[in-house]
Amino acid sequence: METIPTRMAPLWNEQGLIPVITQDATNGDVLMLAWMNEEALSLTLAEGRAVYWSRSRRQLWRKGETSGHIQKLVAARLDCDGDTLLLKVEQQGAACHTGRRSCFFYQPSKGQWLATTEDQP
Repeated sequence: METIPTRMAPLWNEQGLIPVITQDATNGDVLMLAWMNEEALSLTLAEGRAVYWSRSRRQLWRKGETSGHIQKLVAARLDCDGDTLLLKVEQQGAACHTGRRSCFFYQPSKGQWLATTEDQP
């Protein structure tokens, strides 16, 4: 059996980012996937709310800053390889910019990806 290290540090990619899976702390639903840099992670842990790095805008993004759909941090976990974060949050409102609770609402059907009718805004 492999020895499990007692400590691990985030492994940032070439752009200084790490993927973050965000999950509802109450029911385990996966809400979204986003990215963090070192500053975003530090702010998330310090402020107790999700702060991400927007790759398109190239700036920090406090979830809910404009929409009011804040993610209160319940727990943060780093995976066994150190290359992915998991945030467990209390989601206030929608997690997705479309107004849906989760960003994962397309499902395969007859060779296409179709939006589900559940969880519509």
